[in-house]
Amino acid sequence: MSKPRWEYVYGINPCFEILRGGRRKVHEAFMADNAGDNPRIKKLVRYLGDKGIVVTPVGRDRLFQLSRSTEHQGAVIRCEPYPYVELDDVFTADKILLLDNVEDPHNVGAILRSAEIFGFHDILLPLKGVPEIYPSIVKVSAGATEHLRIVRSGNANAYVKKAKSEGRMIIALDEEGAIDLSEAVEKRRGPILLVIGGEGKSVGQFILMNADIVAKIPQAGRINSLNASVAAGIAMYAFGLATAKPQTKPGADHGA
Repeated sequence: MSKPRWEYVYGINPCFEILRGGRRKVHEAFMADNAGDNPRIKKLVRYLGDKGIVVTPVGRDRLFQLSRSTEHQGAVIRCEPYPYVELDDVFTADKILLLDNVEDPHNVGAILRSAEIFGFHDILLPLKGVPEIYPSIVKVSAGATEHLRIVRSGNANAYVKKAKSEGRMIIALDEEGAIDLSEAVEKRRGPILLVIGGEGKSVGQFILMNADIVAKIPQAGRINSLNASVAAGIAMYAFGLATAKPQTKPGADHGA
C-alpha cells in the first residue's frame, strides 16, 4: 500500500512548528474565517504569507472535515507526511529514547513533547505496538515532532540488539525495577538507550532481560502506577540533566 502524498496537520502550535522545522513542504493552509481577531491566528497567517503559502479562509465545518478533529483551533495545513530518518542517523546521539508497547497516541504525543524539552531528540519507534506519527500525535506533542529525529523501521528487540552491539548502555523503566531511578542515573556510563513501556503492556521481557539497568520510580501514593507519559517525563528529566560518566575499560582496577 503506497503512502499518501500529503496529510492535514491541525492546531496552531503544530502549524507553526512545521513551518519552523522546515522539514516538510507545506502545500496550502486553511484558517477559520471567523478567527480574524485571534492574535495567534493572525501571526500564523502572516508567517504563512511570508513563506508564500496560500491561505484560504473556510468555515469550521470545513476545518473539521479536513482535520477530522474538533481540536483544530481554527488552523489546518496540508503538508508532506512525517519525515522519518534512518536508524544509523540517530546512533551517534548520546541519548536515545525507545518506546515499547506504548499504544495510546495521546501518551506517545505527550512523551515526544517531553523528549524535545529534556534533550532526547533521537527516538526509536517499533513498526508494531506504537502508533505512527499521525497528525493527532503531532497535535498532542505541540509540534515537538518537527524537531525530533524519529526512526520507524524495525522492532524494539532489534533496536536493543543494535544498541548492545555498539556498547550502548540499555536502561529500561519498569515498576518492578531493581533500583531506583536516582541510582540508575548515578550508574550511567557513556551513551544510553532509555526504554519506556506502555500502561497496558510494559517493556517487553526480552528487553528487560538484556537491559544493563532496570529502574523504577519510587512512589509514596496508594495507586499502583504512574501514567506512561508522566513516568517517561520524570526519567527523561533525570537523565537529560545528568552528565554521562566515562565508560570504564574491562578489567580496570577500580580500587586504584
